[in-house]
Amino acid sequence: MVGAGQLARMTQQAAIALGIELRVLANSPDESAARVITQTVLGDYRDLDDLRAFAAGCDAVTFDHEHVPGEHIRALTEAGVVVHPGADALIYAQDKAVMRGRLTDIGVPCPAWAPVDSLSDVEGFAKENGWPVVLKAVRGGYDGRGVWVVGSPDAAAEVLKNGVELLAEAFVPFERELAVLVARSPHGQGVSYPVVETVQEDSICVEVIAPAPDLDAEDAAQAQKIALTIANELGVTGLLAVEMFQTKTGLMVNELAMRPHNSGHWTIEGARTSQFEQHLRAVLNLPLGSPTMTAPVVVMANLLGGPDPDIFRRYEHVLAHDPGIKLHFYGKEVRPGRKIGHVTALGTDLAEVRARAQHAVTCLRGPV
Repeated sequence: MVGAGQLARMTQQAAIALGIELRVLANSPDESAARVITQTVLGDYRDLDDLRAFAAGCDAVTFDHEHVPGEHIRALTEAGVVVHPGADALIYAQDKAVMRGRLTDIGVPCPAWAPVDSLSDVEGFAKENGWPVVLKAVRGGYDGRGVWVVGSPDAAAEVLKNGVELLAEAFVPFERELAVLVARSPHGQGVSYPVVETVQEDSICVEVIAPAPDLDAEDAAQAQKIALTIANELGVTGLLAVEMFQTKTGLMVNELAMRPHNSGHWTIEGARTSQFEQHLRAVLNLPLGSPTMTAPVVVMANLLGGPDPDIFRRYEHVLAHDPGIKLHFYGKEVRPGRKIGHVTALGTDLAEVRARAQHAVTCLRGPV
């Protein structure tokens, strides 16, 4: 797995049970996965020689991020390395303009969009679609970074000063945000997890509720169908996370990620097959596992660092207060606002399960 963040760290847990030896390419020995995986190789994912040396002897290569240059992935493939997802699929998670164009071509519901490189382009788009306009960096944005909601030409002009390649999207007055996680294997087997609701604060996902509360069965089936169709049409191997808006007029696709995803962390305890095990099964062309939930309601709450870095002073209290809560720490230095872990609660009553998850992260984070 190229990348040694928390996604690789949690993939290691699944690899152990499957009898799979996981090797990771890390930039630093202090990275999350490098702290717990013995087969850690230090190198730069942007350097083809480092990638070649890392891939030597591996049965398959996959990623915990989408930043590896496509030309490097193609070079590995041409040299006989099995890489999933391949460059032709991963480009749709790397380049938002390419993604929007392809989804539009295959009839997936998306916001109105257009590439823009000048203020007159943005103003022309706003004339057709109204203000505010959502400006997005075509490459490199994630977790709300590289996204600007601008309400006027002056605000758009400030964003344009950044000098990054942009596209404009119509602002979507959504009711809530949903996500669908699907997996697809090289021989075309596909499975979908239940549709979840994601709750965002300051462009960061703070909570995931599975299944999405009060979601009409037809809407849920449509969301899963859209995600599986995208995976098939784009030739994805491994996991695909499809983030969607639920609007008064229907569902609309927002973003894609081709790897294990924050919206699927609940599956570690909340599904028969975790997203991390499922990703390994898919990229190694093993039969896919059951995505069935293990409880009627599962809530995952992200743990963000607070002002007090001594988080483990509060650790014992959380475990004693709720023996059923599950804690996951990513081995990261605590900094205010940094995602350093998550908690998961399972049960039958949504309000009670949400309260348990929120109590745990509030206690762990400490006083504001």
